[in-house]
Amino acid sequence: MRKLLYGRAVTQEEIGRDRLNLLAAEDLESFPALRNTNHTIQCLRCGNDRRSDFSNIPCSCGENCIYCLSCMQMGQLRLCTKLWHLEEKNDFSHIKNPVLTWQGALSPQQAEASQAIIYSIKNNEKRLIWAVAGAGKTEMLFEGIAYALNKKKRVCLASPRIDVCLELMPRLKQAFANVDFITLYGGMTEGYRYTQMVLATTHQLLRFKDAFDVLIIDEIDAFPYRDNKSLYYATERARKKSSTLIYLTATPDQKMQDSVKQEKLAASILPARYHGHALPEPRLVWSGNWSRQVLKYPQKSKIIKIMQEKLDKKCKFLVFVPNIKWMHQFEEICKNIFSTHIFTSVYSQDSKRKEKVMAMREDKLDFLITTTILERGVTFKNIDVLVIGSEERIYTESALVQIAGRAGRSAEYPKGDVIFFHYGQSKAMKSSVRQIRQMNDLARKRGLIN
Repeated sequence: MRKLLYGRAVTQEEIGRDRLNLLAAEDLESFPALRNTNHTIQCLRCGNDRRSDFSNIPCSCGENCIYCLSCMQMGQLRLCTKLWHLEEKNDFSHIKNPVLTWQGALSPQQAEASQAIIYSIKNNEKRLIWAVAGAGKTEMLFEGIAYALNKKKRVCLASPRIDVCLELMPRLKQAFANVDFITLYGGMTEGYRYTQMVLATTHQLLRFKDAFDVLIIDEIDAFPYRDNKSLYYATERARKKSSTLIYLTATPDQKMQDSVKQEKLAASILPARYHGHALPEPRLVWSGNWSRQVLKYPQKSKIIKIMQEKLDKKCKFLVFVPNIKWMHQFEEICKNIFSTHIFTSVYSQDSKRKEKVMAMREDKLDFLITTTILERGVTFKNIDVLVIGSEERIYTESALVQIAGRAGRSAEYPKGDVIFFHYGQSKAMKSSVRQIRQMNDLARKRGLIN
């Protein structure tokens, strides 16, 4: 039962009062959830110190208690709340050999990155894995994770999005068939267990303290991790003082790119996909006032014309749209024009999101209309990509690179058509195309493209 608190920072409610009484021990630590000193207040779970992100509420302690608004979704923390913690002991069950049961082979660039990851784990350093979409970054983690597990290190692989965690879970089970691990995310039905390996959303890191010897953050540029000070705070607090931190992304922000150039951050750059074909470079297609034209005069629209051409050629494709309201209007237009074809739309709050994505994967749909929710974390075997209104602010450089990265991922179908429909080129559009071309140029210089 003690193991439930190893490396954790949780409330009495999360542990259970009865369990907490049984856990009473000299090394059991407790500390205030909120620190209130010299007219400043800080939440010690999420690091929030903005006065506007705290409020007051009448409390059973008899006071008008301050509570943190920033991490409310993880359970309310008040000034009178305590967080409970036991030092991480790395007290794990024996893992049956082999630790790594994955039977695949790494490409030369993957193998090089894999060895760099092992080096970083040995030396407790930070490392960026800057790998283009489709480079096979998950597979290149496997040998490093296996090394860490064999050395009795505690390992966490965290991603900002539940979708990505749920997609990684079966892959990790297959790669580490003899390793017991838990997947932590909001809404999970399984109770917390102490395991040597943890797969979690980045929000779940808020419940850990000095726990991990190796912490891997996948897709650091993705919402909600990007620009989230609380999740940065949670990342640093969840890992041990002497530990390894590995960042994974296809699109690091400028600050991180500068750190690499200045040699302040170790990096492995993988500019080619595992199958050795170039990244599809987007075509920029001016489509005028696309919003008005598609809804008012769809038969004259370049967008509708190109969609029809793809359907005639039996090409499967994703259509990215900038917002939900317009998506529903566009879907109605498509129902009239493409009445003999099977398609649907999907967005973040769609209750049938998983089923719709699976239907597209299984070739049950001719095309799928989507918001940026499918910009990352999903893979389709043979797909083209159309982006409507690519000049809109929702489409950042990072988002456009990721969206373009949905095409050509399979070795069987390594090429794909990517089109950015626009009403004037944005800075993000230009820089995303430039980044994709630069990666292709680098891959060619290294002899990585067939």
